[in-house]
Amino acid sequence: MTAEFEPQHLRVVVVGAGFGGLAAAHALKHQGEDFAVLEREQEVGGVWRDNTYPGCACDIPSNLYSLSFAPNPRWTRAFSPQSEIRDYLHRVARKHRLLPHIRFGCRLLEAAWDDTAQRWRIETSAGPLTADVLIDGSGPIAEPSLPQLPGLDGFAGEVFHSARWNHDLDLAGRTVVVVGTGASAIQFVPAIQPVVGRMTVVQRTAPWVTPRMDRATTRIERRLYAVVPWLQRLVRRRQYWMRELVMWKIMVSPRVRRTATRAALWQLRRQVPDPALRKRLTPDWELGCKRILISNNWYPALSAPNVEVVSAGIREVRADSVVTTDGREHPADVIVFGTGFHVSDPPIAQHLRGRDGRTLAECWNGNPHTYLGVTVTNFPNLFRLGGPGSATGHNSHVFQEECQVAYAMDALRLMRARGITSIEVRAAEQRAYVGQQTAKLARTVWSVGGCQSFYQGTDGVAWGNWPDTTWKYRRLTRRFDPAPYQLRTTTTAVTPATN
Repeated sequence: MTAEFEPQHLRVVVVGAGFGGLAAAHALKHQGEDFAVLEREQEVGGVWRDNTYPGCACDIPSNLYSLSFAPNPRWTRAFSPQSEIRDYLHRVARKHRLLPHIRFGCRLLEAAWDDTAQRWRIETSAGPLTADVLIDGSGPIAEPSLPQLPGLDGFAGEVFHSARWNHDLDLAGRTVVVVGTGASAIQFVPAIQPVVGRMTVVQRTAPWVTPRMDRATTRIERRLYAVVPWLQRLVRRRQYWMRELVMWKIMVSPRVRRTATRAALWQLRRQVPDPALRKRLTPDWELGCKRILISNNWYPALSAPNVEVVSAGIREVRADSVVTTDGREHPADVIVFGTGFHVSDPPIAQHLRGRDGRTLAECWNGNPHTYLGVTVTNFPNLFRLGGPGSATGHNSHVFQEECQVAYAMDALRLMRARGITSIEVRAAEQRAYVGQQTAKLARTVWSVGGCQSFYQGTDGVAWGNWPDTTWKYRRLTRRFDPAPYQLRTTTTAVTPATN
């Protein structure tokens, strides 16, 4: 191949322009690296661009759910609505001059590690690239998960997932079947309940729901945060430590869980007067085993006269109805899936090929093992942000992603200083780390709480989660320790890590 047809080479390629991708871009720009961000859509925002369903909002406090280098004094509520988070990410991209580095409408098709050339060979919808380092910032909730239901293709009405909301469809007076009762459904069901004609909510398991301590911020607050930035940082720090010292205990302490459970049950009793419905809405697993949901209007919406909650699976879909496993037929002209995302089996894993030619999905085989939630044996110079092994049940995931970015940046500095062409976590080190994590996870509610969640792999282990406090995660990722890694340099050829 002649030089004029050589694909463009970059030091770093980042995939995705959501929170993680923008955090990585900001750090790379600050560090003076040559990089590009591949974004498949035409604007930044990630999950906060894609999810536009009615009632969409964050369940982490606004001051905490933001990038540390870009505080936002403009939040209008204690828990931000989707549109404000999307606009915030747009401002971050503009203010920090990240837009010139983002290639919009550029989808990653495949990235394969070339061990001879010591670089990633990347195929995109806009043409080929090569890069020394690949940072996957596509996120854990990038791809909606849709169940394979018999007869769904023959349904005559409208069907869509909450993450691909059909805003052209007028739901007024419609007969709607909602499948799922997770973090999205708990927001859009109360938003559309007053306008639909009839709604059937199909729940696989009832979620634990606690009060949403939301409120509008005042103009004085916003003014103070803008004029006295350290005040907002103080509020952010207080919110962070409250979650570290209190919320984290729910995951590891049965006594604290019992206290939190009583509070959740008090809300259920207060908002659902019908004993039969209240029984259906009472979870049969421990609080915290799945994501704890927050809402003040979920139970009132389900108690409304035009709503029925069905605690049965779906047997089949017919042209104008949904049939549940109890034999009942539920009329429908709209089906909305609130069935979550591919968290433990992200589709991008099928498009990343490691040193031995296998995809990340093939290496994981349904059980995503990582080192620190960032690096993976057989995938040199790959850093993953927000993926399996780093999710928390109590604090801001943005914090975790910024920790991972700091880890990757320190690795890049070390590589440049020592002339290192590739780093790869040793298989033995990853196995030892996974063993330690497995032992820790076994003591958390994710393992002993009696539920099946999207955190878990096919073996039932909650590989998606970080089984400790986030401040410990920050301590472990603050500096890149090369000891667990196999290093290759421009002057030496070291045998790569074995699987």
